[in-house]
Amino acid sequence: MAGPILVFDSGVGGLSVVQALRRRLPEAALSYACDNAMLPYGRREDAWLVQRIQAVCQAAVAASNCRALVVACNTASTLALDALRECLTIPVIGTVPAIKPAAAASRTRHIGLLATSATVSRPYTLQLIHDFAADCRVTRVAADDLVGEAERLVTGESPDREVIRRALAPLWAGSTADLPDLDTVVLGCTHFPLLRRWLAEAAPREVAWIDSGEAIARRVAQVVAVPATRQGPEPSFITAPDERLGRGLSAFGFAAPRHLQPA
Repeated sequence: MAGPILVFDSGVGGLSVVQALRRRLPEAALSYACDNAMLPYGRREDAWLVQRIQAVCQAAVAASNCRALVVACNTASTLALDALRECLTIPVIGTVPAIKPAAAASRTRHIGLLATSATVSRPYTLQLIHDFAADCRVTRVAADDLVGEAERLVTGESPDREVIRRALAPLWAGSTADLPDLDTVVLGCTHFPLLRRWLAEAAPREVAWIDSGEAIARRVAQVVAVPATRQGPEPSFITAPDERLGRGLSAFGFAAPRHLQPA
């Protein structure tokens, strides 16, 4: 029997990808795993992270009996996709910042990249900008505090609007009379689409917010031809006990999380 599609993230950011998968594949069975014991990944050492991501994903794949793994985390994808594909026998789908569609959508040729500090300056990200947005002004902003606000939202608290306003402020600070207004913002962390309503409220003008969720869902639909059928609450896995996180996962259709013990 076909197994579920496993979505993995360091925290709740992968739930934005779950939303996209539900829209694209509404009947598909999913599982969710997050390494909440080590959140946030973006502030940890690269070599250590690769080993940790491999260990957590191997344990989650075994526990879920999944048929495909979606690495719904930009940091994990840029670091560990090759390592995961070497150690797993199932398809592994990664996440990259949506630079290409943002550049295609921008009319002013001035786009923003809102991501974690681990993503905004990585060589992989800079290469994406070079390859797909060479004719654009790209304002890169590290917004690590937004990760915590998304975690707060999913675990039942209201996001702090002032934290969000401060995180976005550098996007608008570079505008001058000689520079076209920024009109498109890449949400380069999967946590950030969960805050889309609050981001739009904090912006001084209307901009397009573009994330990778739909592209990931399209790719999954291509790779996983016959996913298992969804039947009631689905399995979820966390690496540290957290009752509030369990309640948040239930709002996305997942059962009470099981404790995951990486090797």
